[in-house]
Amino acid sequence: MTARRDDPQQGELRERILEALHELLRERTFETLSVAEIIAAAGVSRASFYFYFPGKQAALAELVRRAVGQGHEAAQPWLQAEQDPREALRAGVDAGAELWLRNAAVLRAIVESWASDPQLRELWLAQMATFTDAAVARIEADEQVRVENVPALAASLTWTGERLYYLAACGVAPFDDRRVLVDTLTHLWVSALYDG
Repeated sequence: MTARRDDPQQGELRERILEALHELLRERTFETLSVAEIIAAAGVSRASFYFYFPGKQAALAELVRRAVGQGHEAAQPWLQAEQDPREALRAGVDAGAELWLRNAAVLRAIVESWASDPQLRELWLAQMATFTDAAVARIEADEQVRVENVPALAASLTWTGERLYYLAACGVAPFDDRRVLVDTLTHLWVSALYDG
């Protein structure tokens, strides 16, 4: 009898693969990992791995999409414009820092790999564009903000955040101090949008 994709046991195999990759990324770089190592760590067959993922890039992509989804949740206080924008930005930046710390291995892997792999490049540029697009919409709707070239500013702030969160996830000072990270990113956003 052939198993179906919506079979709970099959879903468990998929999650085991993703968990194994996540754990391996805590110790190794993505480029040094092989599918065989992921399969061994997950305790699944090669057929099971390829049933769900055409390659290790697709498995990483799933982990990245999950982390990015959490990132959009973290940004909601500012995007929804339901509280003071400066306080909402600080809350969102702090939630972003927490997200990057929880998902450091996965997010380091995508940041370190996207430039050299076409699939991962497309994925990461698209994921980052979702943050930029959300920031553009929020900035354009905010009557307190008076800036020119909103798309360029939003992209600059989004990519600056990506880099500083990445440095924090790698334990690079001074951004390994969460307070410094949050203060710095909040200052950049608030200065660019509200104090300019």
